Amino acid sequence: MKIGIIGDTHGSQQAIRKAVQLLPPVELLLHTGDYAPDANVLETLTGLPVIKVSGNCDRDGLANPDEIFEREGFNIWLTHGHKYFHHGDVGELAWWAHRLETSIVVYGHTHVPMAKWYGDVLLINPGSPARPRGGSKPSFAVLTLNAGEKPQVELIELPMEEPKIYSAFAK
Repeated sequence: MKIGIIGDTHGSQQAIRKAVQLLPPVELLLHTGDYAPDANVLETLTGLPVIKVSGNCDRDGLANPDEIFEREGFNIWLTHGHKYFHHGDVGELAWWAHRLETSIVVYGHTHVPMAKWYGDVLLINPGSPARPRGGSKPSFAVLTLNAGEKPQVELIELPMEEPKIYSAFAK
């Protein structure tokens, strides 16, 4: 099963459309929050089901702050992450994952793409297609799950637009 992961879109229709254009065939989409209503745009553009959570920039009630679900024998925790790790320590997410009995954590908030094993927990951050940080490029991720096999993650960078250069001359 292939799952597309996107988040921290912050209302950028252009970034969402670019990501959808580069999205390989997937069966499900996850949105990590900020801006939760963008999940509806993803659903409309792709016709795929989207599981979403709210982020720190979302109003209360737009989506649940966390979703836990199972696919291909893996328990997955989808969260924005801002409530669970402080000072950039993603190890806190792994600690919470154990308490929640999940082996894969999909989160956002940092806008920095990452796929890393933290002990026996796979941490995935798709980055942001709209507002990348930390020197990263606009991005999203694809998670491949097959029962009994190790999960695989592909971080996909969106092409950067050429900057428009305007010149002005003082008189």
